[in-house]
Amino acid sequence: MNQQTKITHWWAVLLPLIAVFIWALNVAVTRYVADYISPVSISFYRWFVAFLILTPFMLMKVIREWHLIQPNLAKLAVLSAFGMVLYQGISYAAAHYTSATNMGIINAFIPIFTIFVSMVILKEYPNKYAVIGGVLSFSGLIFVIAQGDITSLVNLGGHVGDLLMIAAVFFYAFYGVFLKKWKLQIPLMLSLYVQIIFALIYHLPFLLWFGLDAIRPENAVSVLYAGIFPSLIAPLIWMLSIQQNGPNRTSVFMNLMPVFTAFIAYFWLKEEWTIYHTIGGVIIIVGILLAQKKTS
Repeated sequence: MNQQTKITHWWAVLLPLIAVFIWALNVAVTRYVADYISPVSISFYRWFVAFLILTPFMLMKVIREWHLIQPNLAKLAVLSAFGMVLYQGISYAAAHYTSATNMGIINAFIPIFTIFVSMVILKEYPNKYAVIGGVLSFSGLIFVIAQGDITSLVNLGGHVGDLLMIAAVFFYAFYGVFLKKWKLQIPLMLSLYVQIIFALIYHLPFLLWFGLDAIRPENAVSVLYAGIFPSLIAPLIWMLSIQQNGPNRTSVFMNLMPVFTAFIAYFWLKEEWTIYHTIGGVIIIVGILLAQKKTS
């Protein structure tokens, strides 16, 4: 292996690490900013910032490629609803009631939920490893939510944030499955831009009902971060990683999300990392890795 190959390999590995770190930091940002702005407002501002940045580059492309977009408008609208509004909006609501650490751990469930949503929509039935891994991971999740005491689950009101986050992740699984089912023949950035437009439209009735919080010094940096890094930069890096490493090798790095999130939350938000996080987190990750194993 020559020096140039080594450098290329190094950057190929670094790409998904950077993307996952950006998304993990966004989970912590979501929890931090929950005290300074409403879920509807931060969700709207996030996509509005991304829209403003992309419009100078994408508007003319939308016009030129309208013949590709128009037949897929309904599908793009559905993708936007699940991936940008339901997932992100409910995540911002969950941040008011649970920790960033728990949010990061629950986010790791996207591959598991995707497997079982695929069973319903795509009729792709999971193998024995996926079933065992799913049950194992879910057991670990229950252990984390219960904080090591299963009897505490009787008080569901005390776990509303975790339940909201589970719902958000469940909706995102639909987003991934629909992407796979439809395989839209539209450039990725063009698809992202149109989905953002739909997301802004979906937010309008919620803004009329709940109102729009002002951007102030205490929430401005968080709004800009959410609109630029997890919305635009991380997806681009992730797509580049898929090109360099392939989808399977890239997806494995998503298992680092709860680790990165817990690390950031511990040092920035001063959240406590406990023994039940360790035990439950290990069980979840082992289950996820097992679920991704192929039968011979």
